[in-house]
Order: sequence, then structure tokens, then C-alpha cells
Amino acid sequence: MLKKERYKEFVDYFSKHNPEAKTELHYSNSFELLVAVILSAQCTDKRINQVTPALFERFPDAPTLSEASVEEVFTYIRSVSYPNNKAKHLVGMARMLVTDFENEIPEKVSDLMKLPGVGRKTANVISSVVFNQPAMAVDTHVFRVADRIGLTTRAKTPLAAEKQLVKHLPKDTIAVAHHWLILHGRYICVARTPKCDVCPITYFCRYFEKEYKAKVVKRTEK
Repeated sequence: MLKKERYKEFVDYFSKHNPEAKTELHYSNSFELLVAVILSAQCTDKRINQVTPALFERFPDAPTLSEASVEEVFTYIRSVSYPNNKAKHLVGMARMLVTDFENEIPEKVSDLMKLPGVGRKTANVISSVVFNQPAMAVDTHVFRVADRIGLTTRAKTPLAAEKQLVKHLPKDTIAVAHHWLILHGRYICVARTPKCDVCPITYFCRYFEKEYKAKVVKRTEK
């Protein structure tokens, strides 16, 4: 199957079966989403959703968080991954929002990446979710699933994968396609043993065509 055909099948399937895909992080405004995404690095959304209600109640906006001590913020997020660094990032991010961006979440990816704790992936999430921009955030799920399906080819870095996906996806699907890939990677196309036997998109998946079928044949021949 040609790459163009894979992209068409990918968009057609998920547009029909999950057209309103969105993040599983809980938030009520753009500031809360930014905090949650910073916290979610190398941590599960489930864990982040457990700690953010109390954190958001204590620090509902950037001015409040900007005046906090790193030590106090740490007490609210101690159960997430790398809590010390993330506490520093959150306080630094809030202070920069207040001093450099007039307490507004910046729209440009380049400006977002100036904020402590905000890399390209986080910046793209905010750009796509908050500002509905055609930005593709590539995390480990997106990187893995896009390669397995065959949407990317020999992409050795998240940035390389991002460029390929943005190039080939219809512009109006880029933001939601990020969620399609994440959710598929989280529940079906998992890292160690992808659940090909229950996967609904094997008919256009490169991994299934080449790897999974070969493994099944090898097992049967033994």
C-alpha cells in the first residue's frame, strides 16, 4: 500500500469512528491545560488527573502560582514523575507568563517554548488544543504508532516524524490526528506487544502486513 493510501485510510477510519478525539487530561481553561501537560511528561494522564484538582484549587491562575514557593508546589505534585524539576518549571512558567506575556498564554509555538518546562511537544499541544492550530505534538505514542502504521518512514527523531505527519495529513485533521495516534497507542498499539488481534486498522497497517503476519506464520511452523 502506498503512503498516500495509508494516510487516506487512517483519516477515513478515525474521522468516522472517533471524530471528536481529545486529551484525557482534565482541565477547565488554557492555564490549567498548560500546567497539566507540563506535569504529564513521562507520567500517565491518570496520575496527573489525580493531583491537579488540589493543585488548581490552590493555584487557580498564573499570578497565584507565580508567588508560590517551589517547596509548596512540590507538596501537591510529589507523586508525579520528577516532581522537583516540575515544581521549579511550574513556578518559573507562571512567573514568565506574568512578567513577559501579560498573564496570557502565548499562541506562537516559539513563544510557548520560551516558558520553563515547555518543549516542542508541549507547545504543539497548547497550540493545537487551545488555539486550534495545525500543530502536531509528537510524544512516544505518536512516534511509535505513526512508524508502525506506516505514516512515517525512517523518522529518527520526533521532529522528523512531526514534519512528515504535517506534510501528509490534511491540514484540518492535524490537531485531532495527534489524539487519534495517542489513544490508539495507549490502548491498542501498545509498546511491547501491540494488540494486533483486536486492532481495527490492520487492513492498512504496515507493521501488521510485514511483522505480525510473519510472526504468526513462524509460530505455526514450529
